[in-house]
Amino acid sequence: MAKKIIVAGAGHGGIAAAAILARAGFEVTVYEKKHARADMGYDWPDTFELESLNAAQLPLPDETKFTKSTNITFVPPSENTIITQDLPPEALTVKMERKELYKLLISTAEEAGVKFKFKSEITAPLLAGDRVIGIKTAKKEHFADLVIDACGCNSLIRKALPECLGIQKEPAMNEKFYVYRGLYEKKQEAFHKYKVYLIPNGRMGIGWVIGCRNYTDILLGEFEPFTLEEAQERIEFFKANNPALGDKLLRGGQLAEIPVRQTLAIIVADGYAAIGDSAFMTMPLIGSGISNSFKAAGILADVIINDKTETYSAETLWDYQKRYFNEVGFTMAKMALVRCLLPKLTAEEVDNAFDNQLLTIDDLAISTNGIQIDTSLIKKAIAVIKDRNLSSMLAELVTDFGKLSSISSKLPEHYCRKEVIEWAEKYNSIFN
Repeated sequence: MAKKIIVAGAGHGGIAAAAILARAGFEVTVYEKKHARADMGYDWPDTFELESLNAAQLPLPDETKFTKSTNITFVPPSENTIITQDLPPEALTVKMERKELYKLLISTAEEAGVKFKFKSEITAPLLAGDRVIGIKTAKKEHFADLVIDACGCNSLIRKALPECLGIQKEPAMNEKFYVYRGLYEKKQEAFHKYKVYLIPNGRMGIGWVIGCRNYTDILLGEFEPFTLEEAQERIEFFKANNPALGDKLLRGGQLAEIPVRQTLAIIVADGYAAIGDSAFMTMPLIGSGISNSFKAAGILADVIINDKTETYSAETLWDYQKRYFNEVGFTMAKMALVRCLLPKLTAEEVDNAFDNQLLTIDDLAISTNGIQIDTSLIKKAIAVIKDRNLSSMLAELVTDFGKLSSISSKLPEHYCRKEVIEWAEKYNSIFN
C-alpha cells in the first residue's frame, strides 16, 4: 500500500518534491489554502537558477518563457558612487513569470500523479504526541505518513508544533522583509536595466527599479510593515530618479512578506519536514528563494524515497537537513550575518563604503549562489576605513564568520533531539 504524503501549501519546493515522490509510487496530495488553480503565483516575474530545475528533476521551460539576467547596478543613499556588476555567463540566472513557472510545476506534478486541493484552508497540524500525523483544514482532518510544510514564512503548521521539538516558530525582529512589487508603464528607455537602491530615501531597506522591454519593474523592501498608500508615496522618490518609471500600474501592486535570514535551525521532526519559505530558505541579502527550494526538493525527495524504515522520523529525515545545510544552508547563513549589519548601518556609513571604494566590482562577486562576501574583503575594509563604529561592526562580523565555521563543522551526524536542540541554540545565537 502506497505511503501517504501531504504537502501543506503549494510552495515551489513542495510541489517539486511532490512530483518526484509521486513518480516513485507515493500517494501525494497538495493542499493550497488561499488560491484557486488559475490564481497561483504573483503577477510578476522572478529570477532563479536554471540549473536548479535539474536538481528538482523538473523539465526546462521553453526558451520563449524566460530571459537571462545580465547586470545589476548598486546605488548607495547619496547616489554619488555606483557599482555595476555584470553577471557571468555561467551563472545562468533567468527571469520567468511566476504564473508560467507555476503552470510548469503543477502540470509536471499532475502528470506524475499528484492530487491538488485548491482553496483548502489549512488551520493546524494533526498531532499524536509530538509526531505530525496530518493536517486540519477548515472542513475536515487529513491523515498522512508525512507532512511536508510548504505553507510559507507565516506557516500555521510550523507555529503550532510542540515546543519540545525546538523548531523556531516565528522570525525574529529584522528577519523579515515587508515588500511591495509592481510593474508600471515604461515612459522611455531606461539607462540602467537593473538598479538596486540601498537605504532609499533614508528608509532602512532596499528598492529596485528594472527597465524591461514593455514595463518598469519596481520593488520596495523594508524591515517595518507599510501600507499600499505609503508604498505609493515611496514610489515618487524613484520616479524622480528614473524617468522610465511611469504612473500607470500595469500589474502586480501587491504587498508580500519574505524571510531574509538564515535557514531554520531545525527543519525536521517525526512525520514533518519544512521546505522553502517555511524553512526560511531564501537568500538573506536578496530575498529570492526559488532556486534554494528546488535544490531542497531534490534532496528531500531522495531522502524520503531511501528511507527503508518507512517511518519518516526525525532520525531518518535528518539526512535531508545535513545535506541541505552542507550544500546550501551554511552559505546562506554566511550571507545572513552580513544581512544582520543592514539595520545597524547609517546612510552615511553606506555612502562611505562606496565613496572610498571599500566595495568594488570584483568584491561584489555575484553568482548563482548569491552575493559572496568573504573574510578577506571585510579585513580589507577594516584596514582603510576611518569610521570607528563601522570598523568595529566589521571586526565583529569577521569573528562571527569564524564562529559560524566552527558551529557548521559540529552539525550532529545523527539526530538526537537533545544534541540537535543544543546545536540549534548555538547556531541561532550567532545571529542574535
